[in-house]
Amino acid sequence: MLNKNVVLSCFVLFFASISFANAYETTAKNAILMDFETGEYLFEKGITEAVPPASMSKLMTVYILASKIKDGSIKLSDTFTVSENAWRKGGAATGGSTMFLAIDDNVTVEDLIKGIVIQSGNDACIVVAENISGSEEDFAVLMNKTAQKLGLKNSSFANSTGLPHPDQKMSMEDLAILSQHIIKEFPDLYHYFSEKEFTYNKIKQGNRNPLLYSMKGADGLKTGHTEEAGFCLAASAVKNGRRLIEVMSGMSSNKERSEESERLMSWGFREFNNYKILNAGQNIGEAKVWYGQQKIVPLTVAADVIKTVHKSKTGDIKVTAEYDEPIKAPIKKGQKIGDIKVEIEGLAPLNIPLVAATDVKEVGFWGKFWANIRYFVFGAK
Repeated sequence: MLNKNVVLSCFVLFFASISFANAYETTAKNAILMDFETGEYLFEKGITEAVPPASMSKLMTVYILASKIKDGSIKLSDTFTVSENAWRKGGAATGGSTMFLAIDDNVTVEDLIKGIVIQSGNDACIVVAENISGSEEDFAVLMNKTAQKLGLKNSSFANSTGLPHPDQKMSMEDLAILSQHIIKEFPDLYHYFSEKEFTYNKIKQGNRNPLLYSMKGADGLKTGHTEEAGFCLAASAVKNGRRLIEVMSGMSSNKERSEESERLMSWGFREFNNYKILNAGQNIGEAKVWYGQQKIVPLTVAADVIKTVHKSKTGDIKVTAEYDEPIKAPIKKGQKIGDIKVEIEGLAPLNIPLVAATDVKEVGFWGKFWANIRYFVFGAK
């Protein structure tokens, strides 16, 4: 096998902006800013620390409910019954966030979603938990299993609401990843997060997300507040077709939460951008094939290669294809052949799978026989 290391391109990105905002600071105790498309972190402060998430943990309750709507086991028009337990733990008498549900109400799933994401109703969360799993305790087990499935490494759940509990913890990184999953997996349901008000039982309540009112393009996700957690926010916004996700906790007031969240989000849009380096299906090159009905297989990448880069960065981008050839047939379209290495000055290298662009079928016995003869006579070519 011959190792192939081909420099595909070496070029310079030049950015008009030359502002240097590398030392961003925030008063939030924990914060993350993530590019939705690339998953790259633009800012991080204590992002793996497991802290009380307050009502931001309701995002996991919504994720589980949305998953069941997506797989067809629950419909938006289905109704869930309000138990006395849900009313007592999450109702108006508690003084916490509530949808103002009444005992024995039959509430549509769609209204419960609105009650959770717009009104932050603790009663709505408990109703969802009990109707899906039988009890809030069993629903918490499901929440923890779902967290493991999603790769949330610093999260644990004891309830569906985010009310204070020593075992109710999440990290900013986990909340950003969970938010990314919600937006990606449930585009038909995500619009509920951007609705500014909802009326149930003739009681109108507004969405607590400050960015919905102050920032164009903001469309989610969830606020939180307890004495232990402080003022918190998981938010997302779109500008010029690019989406960012931020999660912040530990702020001292609603005013600080509003100001800090908008400032961090605006900084991310202003200071960074996404740049497409390679297109999905783009012809990258070709590799020799052994025992194939075709002598070469074209190479490509399965998905667009996009990199989030600080706008003040000026430097070379080097793209190299690394693979061994000849490739033994049969070869399947999409089969990994090697790697694309993207090197940007000042940043860690990016490795992308290099794949076959087409199928290559294997030759029969006589084809292999003559291939071996040619090899021994003429050598590898």
